[in-house]
Amino acid sequence: MTMRPSATFDTPAIAEIQRAAREGMYAIRGFGAKRRVPHFDDLLFLGASISRYPLEGYREACGTDVALGTRHAARPLRLDIPVTIAGMSFGALSANAKQALGEGASKVGTSTTTGDGGMTPEERLASDKLVYQYLPSRYGMNPDDLRRADAIEIVVGQGAKPGGGGMLLGQKISERVAAMRDLPAGIDQRSACRHPDWTGPDDLEIKIQELREITDWQIPIYVKVGASRPYYDTALAVKAGADVVVLDGMQGGTAATQEVFIEHVGIPTLAAIPPAVEALQELGMHRSGVQLVVSGGIRTGADVAKAIALGADAVSVGVAALIALGDNSPELAEDYAAMGTAPGAYDAWHEGRDPAGISTQDPELAARLDPEAAAQRVANYLRVVTLEAQTIARACGKSHVHNLEPEDLVALTVESSAMARVPLVGTSWVPGASVDPARRTS
Repeated sequence: MTMRPSATFDTPAIAEIQRAAREGMYAIRGFGAKRRVPHFDDLLFLGASISRYPLEGYREACGTDVALGTRHAARPLRLDIPVTIAGMSFGALSANAKQALGEGASKVGTSTTTGDGGMTPEERLASDKLVYQYLPSRYGMNPDDLRRADAIEIVVGQGAKPGGGGMLLGQKISERVAAMRDLPAGIDQRSACRHPDWTGPDDLEIKIQELREITDWQIPIYVKVGASRPYYDTALAVKAGADVVVLDGMQGGTAATQEVFIEHVGIPTLAAIPPAVEALQELGMHRSGVQLVVSGGIRTGADVAKAIALGADAVSVGVAALIALGDNSPELAEDYAAMGTAPGAYDAWHEGRDPAGISTQDPELAARLDPEAAAQRVANYLRVVTLEAQTIARACGKSHVHNLEPEDLVALTVESSAMARVPLVGTSWVPGASVDPARRTS
């Protein structure tokens, strides 16, 4: 008799049903979406040849600098590279990890971001440019830290869980984390899914005004949204007065949330960018008034270049930064095996048993991470992805990465073509759009 597994009830689905029946609780994990969705890998650049003229890499410059917050702030955030580090909290990460991210970002002239739970002194000291997240929970929030920040990011949503709140399990709430958050140590913490101060864009406008007055109109105010309805969310964030919109796709990471949330809520980063850009263009804000920062699954310089070509001004990395720190390293294979996992698959960031010393508050595990060495790895990674993006931009004949544009891209699949709004490779066809004769690709 032939054994025929079910396509619907496949091995992972059966295992999850069995786990749920055994434990009586939904699955929680970190990392981000692991399912296959259309992504930047489904796009290709059209390098220059005769109809376009490439730039010589050793003699002709290609700029990578970006200014964030030019709309209202007296001191916009000026970065040397268009790659920033996303918000990840002290609590979710160890103090050494937060310090290393700050030092690594500073080495290459970019910013890092606090996360839920407030600002640690070592993070502030290590970070030349630090974005302070203002979250629904307000854990660790105080006006003095707002004034010590170089920008403020109001977090409305997160790509891994738009519409959901944060989660920090008790085993990671040490005495220090608890003190910063005004919470009891060792008790599970769940953050609110929405801010208590507003129910709509009019209230958000008042909150942004309040933050500007607290910081004397000196620093930019970002608004971060999880990608679900990017056109309307971007338009409303601009209307409320945001200097920068941060758009986080469903491939964005998280330290802990429900598995069902990670894999089934939100839309892919690739699909989120064009509607957000469209909203900015209609408001006359694209590339001139309000900057767009994209995050969610950014790994390589090619991803950076593709996000910018689609209309982003900069990108943020979270999971990739943790991997650069040392997460999921093959050197820890024995430790992962003892936990029933392996390098490349470890996602139990919520448990606090991270052998790399990154997503833990255990003093012995946290001490495994050398912040100086880890900072250098982060800096190396950021430098490489920037060089890769420059290489692609030069090949397309661009003297600045911001000169990349959708016209430089084609899509490998019908799905990615429709989402990114660029032609299917070898055709001039964009599914769902009228044919533009100027976009000849073959």
